[in-house]
Amino acid sequence: MKEYRLSQLLEIKNGKDHKELPNGVYPVFGSGGIMRHVDKYLYDRPSILLPRKGSLTNIQYSNSPFWTVDTLYYTVVNEDLASPYYLYRYLNLLDMSGLDTGTGVPSMTFDSYYNIKVKLPVIEVQRQIATVFYNIDSKIALNRQINHNL
Repeated sequence: MKEYRLSQLLEIKNGKDHKELPNGVYPVFGSGGIMRHVDKYLYDRPSILLPRKGSLTNIQYSNSPFWTVDTLYYTVVNEDLASPYYLYRYLNLLDMSGLDTGTGVPSMTFDSYYNIKVKLPVIEVQRQIATVFYNIDSKIALNRQINHNL
């Protein structure tokens, strides 16, 4: 295992306003989840979506084109060092409540995220583990959808 700071593994980007965008097929993520769908995407690579304001425990993941609002950061993952899905699952295990910089509304800054220490195995092992977790998570999501439809 090698230790990194999160700043070595990804670049955090700000979300943008979506109100002027026409409806479409690309999901718009907010800190609480998908808000609507629009006709343009902000980013089209696998990305970990990190809350900036509000629900700080709701770290999300997207592996298809998406848009994020200004209460949610998106990330550009250095895939030479980190598997995006492995890192997403890793970050979901951490208690980040002590990193909150807000006074009224919970808030996170770039630096709060960038200073998080992460221990990762070599990239090949990350990819293998991520594949297993992704397949399990996909099956769970499908089963939930089937149950909801029933």
